[in-house]
Amino acid sequence: MNLVRRPGWAPVVLSYATFVLVGLSAGVAGVLIPAQIADYRIDEATIGITFFTTSAGYLAAGATAGALLHRVHVRMALVVGAVFYAAGAFAMAVRPSFAILVAVQLLVGYGTGILESILNVFLAELPDSTTLLNRLHAFFGVGALLGPLLAAWMLQYTSWTAVWLVLGVLCLPLAAGFLLAYPRRAPAAEHAGAERPRGVFLEAVRTRAVVLGSLFLIVYVGLEIGVGTWAFTYLVKEHGEPDVVAGYTVSGYWLGLTLGRFLISPLATRAGMSAASMATACLLGVTGASALLWAVPTASLATAGFVLLGFFLGPLFPTAMAVTPQLVPQRLMATAIGVMNGLSLLGGSFLPWLAGWMAQHVGIWTLLPFALTLSVVQLAVWRLLVARTPAPAIATPGG
Repeated sequence: MNLVRRPGWAPVVLSYATFVLVGLSAGVAGVLIPAQIADYRIDEATIGITFFTTSAGYLAAGATAGALLHRVHVRMALVVGAVFYAAGAFAMAVRPSFAILVAVQLLVGYGTGILESILNVFLAELPDSTTLLNRLHAFFGVGALLGPLLAAWMLQYTSWTAVWLVLGVLCLPLAAGFLLAYPRRAPAAEHAGAERPRGVFLEAVRTRAVVLGSLFLIVYVGLEIGVGTWAFTYLVKEHGEPDVVAGYTVSGYWLGLTLGRFLISPLATRAGMSAASMATACLLGVTGASALLWAVPTASLATAGFVLLGFFLGPLFPTAMAVTPQLVPQRLMATAIGVMNGLSLLGGSFLPWLAGWMAQHVGIWTLLPFALTLSVVQLAVWRLLVARTPAPAIATPGG
């Protein structure tokens, strides 16, 4: 049973707008760090504490999203996420002490995690789920591209706190939209297992598909963020590219990722490919682009290679979310997506750190074999994930 059979256009548009906000939030963070360091008179290691509290909130959201959805259904679960996010944003907007700044990252992380998990669950149960989810995550990319521009422009005229004030204000109409546009009643599917949410969580984390899906997303996010974080350093140190050119190349990588989410799924639908086949083709593209970058390390090919790498990476995360309803029982679906979404952040924290450690102790050239290794691991885990599922059970990208 679908969570919502005929949602209309408003909930879907609100989903996309919410992911633009989440992308904006991610995009402004790096630009604001120098201003925060100067304001609080701290160093890079100290400001890094905020990354851990944000991650803790995000992981807590992944662990509790399923139970929250069972208790209060989609509409109110999204309101809860928006309230937590806005509370954290407004708390930072008043320039709290550094200890409180660290603490309120829990609110932002939890609110972001709830919004992401619930919207992934909501769209995963709709017709054309793979296309819808790819567009959803593409709009995250739109926000991530615009976020640094917004923050850099605002910092010319005001303080870093004003940026968070704007983000908090932008969240308020979304919360109102959730109340108006999403269904008021909870479908029966949302209540499956509601009387024993802890049991559902434990069953989900022991399920083979959830374990493999979480591992796949951990590796995926580690690869995506690891390359995005260290590509600039690689291009400058290995190829001697000017900072401006290297910066444009990294922007091209993120633009490629966003375009891949907008374009590949519709093209796969026209070709009659299943979601699993589309993801496999993208994984082969990721592996090929990584191998090309390593085997032919010239500056001109590096730019094209990074754009291609981003393009083929783009659909993988949303497609994994889209096939989850076909891989786990209905009663576990919401919790499974929440757990997978939450644990993916582990890859985004540890694997980019590992890439940086190797760059420091071995050399930045290790970024490309690092990317190639992770791409091969991704492909292997994906094949294990879908191997025991009959082909017809994996929906086509268009449905």
